[in-house]
Amino acid sequence: MEKIKIIIVDDHLLFSQSLSYLIGTFKEFVVIGSYSNGKEFINSFTDTEFEKPNIVLLDVNMPIMDGIETMKWIKENSPELKVVALSVNDDEDTIMKMITNGAKGYLLKDTSPTVFKDALLDVYHKGVYYSEMVSGFIINKLGNNENKIILKEREVEFIKLACTEKTYKEIADGMCLSPKTIDGYRENLFQKLELKTRIGLVLYAIKNKIVCI
Repeated sequence: MEKIKIIIVDDHLLFSQSLSYLIGTFKEFVVIGSYSNGKEFINSFTDTEFEKPNIVLLDVNMPIMDGIETMKWIKENSPELKVVALSVNDDEDTIMKMITNGAKGYLLKDTSPTVFKDALLDVYHKGVYYSEMVSGFIINKLGNNENKIILKEREVEFIKLACTEKTYKEIADGMCLSPKTIDGYRENLFQKLELKTRIGLVLYAIKNKIVCI
């Protein structure tokens, strides 16, 4: 079985080495590289021998180039990378900045090994992992942004389909629309609801009982 490839970006050498050792005990994963800050990591993209990982574990607080700035660069230049933020900080503003810039998960550094492993598997197989704490922050943000927004029937239909595992192309086929039109639905809803990610749209749908779980 091919292992899931991990890169660690963290300035604390002892933590990075300990994390690499822990991941080595999980049969599903292998650490293929580690970097001490975001600048060092993004510079590696120009290396002809650089191998893109399946998951990047990104420390939030680092010198030279921190996690937020690194996440912004990844969003612009390599958005397909699945990034899980690591931090000792549970500050809501920091969490939201990482999530809205594309992080697929946010874990505190005192997370148990079992939860940590499950989170990595969720990110790899499902695309995201948000703990109850992070989900609560996102839902709270959505609640603060809500202002009696009226959704059209087709927008509701799109949201319901977006809450499934269907790709946007499959959603377009299901609604008998072109992929370009579906892109327009998505961007218009993101703007109307002040959202930036599909998971934000899903949480909005759950909170407002557009879909039930």
